[in-house]
Amino acid sequence: MIIRNRALAAVAVVGAVALTASACGGSKGTGSSSDAAGKSSFNAAVTSIVNPSTKKGGTLQFWANQDVDSLDPTRSYYAFAWDLQRLYARTLLTYPSQPGTAGLQLTPDLASAMPTISNGGKTYTFKLRSGLKFSDGAALTSKDVKYGIERDFAQDVLPGGPVYLQQILDEGQKYPGPYKDTDPNKMGLKSVQTPDPQTIVFNLAAPNSDFEYYLAMGASTPVEQAKDTGANYQKAPLATGPYMIQSYTPNQAIKFVRNPNWDQSTDPVRKALPDAINVTITTNADDLDSRLLAGTADLDIGQVGVQTAAQAKILTNPQLKANTDDAPNGFIRYIAMDTKVAPFNNVHCRKAVEYAANPTDLQTARGGPTAGAIATNMLPPNILGHDNYDPYGLAAGKAQVDKAKQELALCGQPNGFSTTIAARNNKPKEVKTAEALQASLKAVGINLTIDQYDGAQSSSVIGAPSVVHKKGYGLMVFGWGADYPTASGFLSMLVDGRQILADGNNNLSEINDPQINSLIDKAAAETDPKAAAADYTQINHMVMDQALYLPVVYDQALNYRNPRLTNVVFLQALGMIDFASLGTSDGK
Repeated sequence: MIIRNRALAAVAVVGAVALTASACGGSKGTGSSSDAAGKSSFNAAVTSIVNPSTKKGGTLQFWANQDVDSLDPTRSYYAFAWDLQRLYARTLLTYPSQPGTAGLQLTPDLASAMPTISNGGKTYTFKLRSGLKFSDGAALTSKDVKYGIERDFAQDVLPGGPVYLQQILDEGQKYPGPYKDTDPNKMGLKSVQTPDPQTIVFNLAAPNSDFEYYLAMGASTPVEQAKDTGANYQKAPLATGPYMIQSYTPNQAIKFVRNPNWDQSTDPVRKALPDAINVTITTNADDLDSRLLAGTADLDIGQVGVQTAAQAKILTNPQLKANTDDAPNGFIRYIAMDTKVAPFNNVHCRKAVEYAANPTDLQTARGGPTAGAIATNMLPPNILGHDNYDPYGLAAGKAQVDKAKQELALCGQPNGFSTTIAARNNKPKEVKTAEALQASLKAVGINLTIDQYDGAQSSSVIGAPSVVHKKGYGLMVFGWGADYPTASGFLSMLVDGRQILADGNNNLSEINDPQINSLIDKAAAETDPKAAAADYTQINHMVMDQALYLPVVYDQALNYRNPRLTNVVFLQALGMIDFASLGTSDGK
């Protein structure tokens, strides 16, 4: 739970309503998606590869308004840092540089093929590609992959990154990590075996349909044990991808150059077009915007959005808008209804809120259509298992007063009722969301009192059921994003009744439905991600039918791309432009 909360905070650096800008110029925009395959227009990179090219050379000029959290893949959790890792750190599996849902399908990276799954879904066997090397020229073997994973267990030395592999592979061994491994046989993590240099075998205690997604995270990046410097490794990690870090000055700059020991024949994912990539870090957001608009910066890799003035210029200038993409970034903004706080222990009272809410007003509170599309259910579009399920007609964007009053009568509150809605005081858009709901519910006699609490204390306020009950929070405004694009990675923490915690709780509805819990277990036992996604489609429908959450918007990010960039594609798995696919048209 703590890990998911930290992920949400970290990815929110990227996942908040993002509006980015870049250079002037480009083809004329139409305000819609690409009108010719490969040509630049609004949202073109979401559905196609913009300016496809095989031209090598030039230097990408990346800018960001904050530094990475770590260049050590084991320790990194920022989404844009994960995107940068695609340049220099390869994993067993990864996401292809493809638009749309194709970019959500895992593909072999260091592995020569998808794994062979046996033993009832508990054993995964991978074969590595031949000819793999580190940037120092050393041959890369299965032992290096295993060692990289073992480092994830050394949380006292290497904290900060996701620990899914640690949680699923320890199996009671209490493995302390390689720095404290006292086993005289030096077998290391027993659940991972390396019978030969090209083979790595994972033995799970129980099937887990998300396991392959864990192997696309930085913790499966191989590390040469002899070159591991522990906490200092983040200063200059060895590369396995097409680029290596030539220099890194924290909070100032990162310089990537070609890795001479990377072999294109071993890497079907990366094109490695530019000769070099410069990352400049600034704290002056207005200056960053100016450089983007002037064309001296190619992309804001933090994807945190231009300031108000630059945003206005972009959205009112057809040429500028033609070089932007506004796509769902994997976050959903919602209002939770606590089933343990009366009268929301009655499903009809909850349904009354669903019908009485004005979806357009809620969307406006978030910033309007560019900030996100109206959400109709609790799985965002970039998650396998998402569909257009809309039992309350939210997509129509209007309050349905008559239906709301019918539900109030069914729940024994024909004249309405009063309750409290909680919103973080450091999230103005959440406060505005609460105000918008307050206004629309008043029309059916539901009176809301807005309680703004310290946003830094979310885990111990709305995340503590005892506090929620004491304060009478029937409704809570919040947001959520997943670490990996599966339905279980997104939804299970919000609806699994066995995950309700005394502190740091994310199941804000406090639903503990045996049927939902059983389907969650069924999905976890699936070895086919599509089968697991189908289970979660059913779970999502049940969640909406019980009116546990009022979805508000599927967050979107308006990213401006320099017209000189080639092979521009929005990668749904990360909710941003894929850095590893980019090149330049002018070779500069």
